[in-house]
Amino acid sequence: MLDTLRAARGVARSLWIYYLHRRGPRMDAFYRGLLSPGDLAFDIGSHVGDRIASFRRLGARVLAVEPQPALVRTLRLLYGRDPLVQIEATAVGRDIGVGELRLNLVNPTISTLSTGFIRAARDADGWREQRWEKSCPIVRTTLDDLIERNGVPRFIKIDVEGYEAEVLGGLTRSVDALSFEFTTIQKAVARRALGECLRLDLVRFNAVLGEAYALVHDTWLDAESIGRWLDELPSAANSGDIYAVHADHPLPGR
Repeated sequence: MLDTLRAARGVARSLWIYYLHRRGPRMDAFYRGLLSPGDLAFDIGSHVGDRIASFRRLGARVLAVEPQPALVRTLRLLYGRDPLVQIEATAVGRDIGVGELRLNLVNPTISTLSTGFIRAARDADGWREQRWEKSCPIVRTTLDDLIERNGVPRFIKIDVEGYEAEVLGGLTRSVDALSFEFTTIQKAVARRALGECLRLDLVRFNAVLGEAYALVHDTWLDAESIGRWLDELPSAANSGDIYAVHADHPLPGR
C-alpha cells in the first residue's frame, strides 16, 4: 500500500511539472518544424505524455511507448479515447526480449533499464538523493518492430534515462528526424547515440538544454562539432536533447 501511495504521489508530481507550467505554446512552435498534420510520431519514453499533447495539437498521429505501469495507466486515462494515439506498454532496446526496469517511485521520470545510469547518478552532485528501490521485468521490443507494425514515423523522440544508444541500436532504417535525451553524468552514452545516428545517415545536429524548447546553435552542426560541444558542456547543464536530421531533411529553424 505504501509503495502504491508513493507511486501515485510521484505521478502527481510529474503531472504538475509537465502540464501546469504552460509550456504548450513553446513546445508546439518548436515541434512545428519537425511535424505536420497527418505525420506519424513515435514518443519513446512517454512518461506522462506532455509531448503527446503537443504532437496531437499539431495534427500528428502518435505511437506512445512507456514501460512503467503507473504511467501507462495515466496515459490511458489522458489519451486512451483518442483514436490517433496508440499506447504500448513496453520498453524499447537493441533487441526483442525481457528487461529489468528499475523504478524510482518518488521521481518516475528517471526510472530506467540502464544500470550504468544508476551507477553514474550515485556518484554525481544533484543525483545522489535519488533511489531506485523497486524493479520489475518488462517486455522489450525494437524500433524496427514498432515500424513494422505501425509504419515509418516522420519523427522519433527518445527519452529513456541512459538507454538511448540501446534504443537506436534496434533501428536499421533511417527516418527523417529524431531526438534523444542526454545527461552530463553520462556523456559517453550520448556519444554512442551520435554514432548510431551517423549509421542511419542522420548527419546534422542541434541541441536543446533542459525544457527550453529553443535550439542552442544558430546553425546545424556535424557530428564532430556537436560532440565537441557536448564534451565541453559543464555538469551544471544537467540534461537536454540532441536533435538529428537526415541529410535530405529540411533544417528546422530556431
